Amino acid sequence: MRLLFLAVLRRHTGNAVTAERVRDHLEAAGHVCLLKDAFDLESSSEVAHLIRAENLEAALALHLYRGGRLLQGHGIPFGIIFGGTDLNEDVKQREKNEVMGRVLGEARFAVAFTESMKETAQTQWPHARDKIYIQSQGVMTVPNAAFNWNTFLHRSGINQSADNLHIFLLVCGLRHVKDPLYLVDAFSEWHREEPNVYMVIVGPEVDPLFTREVKAKVKRTAGVRLLGEMPQGDLHAALRNCFAVVNSSMSEGMSAAILEAMDLEVPVLARNIPGNAAVVKHEVTGLLFSDPQDFVQLAKRLVREPALEKELVANGREYVRRYHSWQAERDTYQNLVRTLEGSTGE
Repeated sequence: MRLLFLAVLRRHTGNAVTAERVRDHLEAAGHVCLLKDAFDLESSSEVAHLIRAENLEAALALHLYRGGRLLQGHGIPFGIIFGGTDLNEDVKQREKNEVMGRVLGEARFAVAFTESMKETAQTQWPHARDKIYIQSQGVMTVPNAAFNWNTFLHRSGINQSADNLHIFLLVCGLRHVKDPLYLVDAFSEWHREEPNVYMVIVGPEVDPLFTREVKAKVKRTAGVRLLGEMPQGDLHAALRNCFAVVNSSMSEGMSAAILEAMDLEVPVLARNIPGNAAVVKHEVTGLLFSDPQDFVQLAKRLVREPALEKELVANGREYVRRYHSWQAERDTYQNLVRTLEGSTGE
């Protein structure tokens, strides 16, 4: 089957990584999957032209509003994968909410990453409750064996012996919703007390204006460093070498970096928001903080208590193995897409 797959493909954002993984699942089942950035298609008529030109038989959209609204009314069946900001942010705007409700009415199925995402969608659009499925994101990490941690530290402007350092890695695209500056002042204060702790922010420059703000702030802040995006194998290797992975987002669907850290047996400290709390159980699979001061207290505790670190890492790894199987994710998407075969939309 020839499929159109619309997603937000800004490089190394969570949605882009998910889209590439789902495309691989579908192509492994023999489908032809044309992956397009929803931001590159400005109107429904452009999508109609693409469907005709490429002889597409069905479609999939990752993000109910940005991708889903472009798939209505084309006479081909489609499915939806909730992205995160569609349910956390767009839902609060009445016009977008109504559009998303109509898209769900036409969709054959919708996939939520967590039970809480499914509950939010069912509450907003009760008419779609029977077509919403839960499939957690699958995880597969492949660290680059040639990666050099000391070179990474040098690139980060950290010129101390790696043996004595505690590096906290915050992985995110530089945009407001990821809130990479949330912990910067509190962390810097801690660094002045303990010069061997550093926070390194790693990720692509998604929002140019906001990126300038982040760069300016980091430049004048002790103990915090900023690096651009990295190839995925290098990023996984960096995650494996760091002391802990940090997530300070205001909104998340399901953070790939958190799941990858757990898979790589690295402890996680995450801001206590619904998307993170769905994955991180406090003091079991990771630590949840409510504000910057709380983060510093928990981070200090993690440094002081190796037994806690060991327990969190073991529980996190087991959680990922049990609930975020890459193979289970593959099976789910291949089975759901079969429901789009041999039929046309109304």
